[in-house]
Amino acid sequence: MTRKTFSYKGVRVNAFGVPVFNSAENQNKRKKIKRSYYITFHSNKKQNAPKDFIVMYDIPHEKKRERDWFRRQLKNLGFIMVQISVWVGPSPLPKEFIDYVKFIGLKNQLKTFKLAKPYTEKSNIL
Repeated sequence: MTRKTFSYKGVRVNAFGVPVFNSAENQNKRKKIKRSYYITFHSNKKQNAPKDFIVMYDIPHEKKRERDWFRRQLKNLGFIMVQISVWVGPSPLPKEFIDYVKFIGLKNQLKTFKLAKPYTEKSNIL
C-alpha cells in the first residue's frame, strides 16, 4: 500500500493536513548541511607567534551561520579581534582553510593584508 503525500505552501502534509517533518529524506538533507560547517582548522604556530596578518570581512546577516563559523575558526588559528570584523593574527592562513572559505562562498566578503610590522596589543586608557 502506497501512501499519498500532499504539499501545502511548500510543506509536506498528510491526508489530514498535518505537516510531516520526520521523513528520512529531510533529515538526510539537514545532516549534510550541518556537517559541512563542523570542519575545524587549527594552527600549528606557537601562541606567541608574531601577529602580522589582518583579516577584514563583511559577511551579510543572511549568512549568519557561516559568519559564526568563520569567527570560531579565526580564534582557533590564533587570531584576536582588533575591532568588529577586523582580526589580526599570524600569517599565512592555511591553504585548506582558504579553499574551504571559497567552497562555502565567503571569499568575496574577505580582505586580507600583510603588515610590515607585527601587531602589538597596547592597552591605552584615555
